[in-house]
Amino acid sequence: MDIRAAIAAERRELAHLLDALAPEQWDALTLCTGWRVREVAAHMSMGFRYPFPRVVAEVVRARGLHRMTDRLARKDAAALPPAALAAALRDHAHHPWTPPVGGFTAALGHDVLHGLDIAVPLGLDRRVPEDRLRVLLDGLTPRGMKFFGVDLDGVALHADDLDWSYGTGDPLRGSAQDLLLVAFGRKLPPGRLRGAPRARFAAA
Repeated sequence: MDIRAAIAAERRELAHLLDALAPEQWDALTLCTGWRVREVAAHMSMGFRYPFPRVVAEVVRARGLHRMTDRLARKDAAALPPAALAAALRDHAHHPWTPPVGGFTAALGHDVLHGLDIAVPLGLDRRVPEDRLRVLLDGLTPRGMKFFGVDLDGVALHADDLDWSYGTGDPLRGSAQDLLLVAFGRKLPPGRLRGAPRARFAAA
């Protein structure tokens, strides 16, 4: 798969999804704790809108990476209208931004995960293409999941819609993209997961 072409396609599709949202949906909560749709959209385009030296300065000012991303997401969500946030993804579909580690695979994961962070709680039928999902599912590692605070000890992920599984233990079943969300620390709405461990990974 041409991963940079996949990133560009993902960004254009997510821009189209955002363009179709009603005004009240922009204020709906997402799977990212404490962030509405507008904060997630602002965060997704942060790497395009801020040059690297500015990002470094903002990290120092906020006294940490996570504080910086939260502060900028909230600031930009308040300052930029929804149309501008959607356009930032579309206009920068081919931007070479990547996270600090992980290269273009991590950039694809960043876009896919945050797109689902928006679509799932809104009940939108966002289906990530299989080739993109497989790149991300096949790249899962215990170290990466630990970074997101995920403990799959004694749990085996089994996708219903793809020939894919991960881990050993009690089976947790769901769609491949829902299991990807689990592997990145998201808590899902009730009814999306099946199996004895499902309560551990469901939203309260």
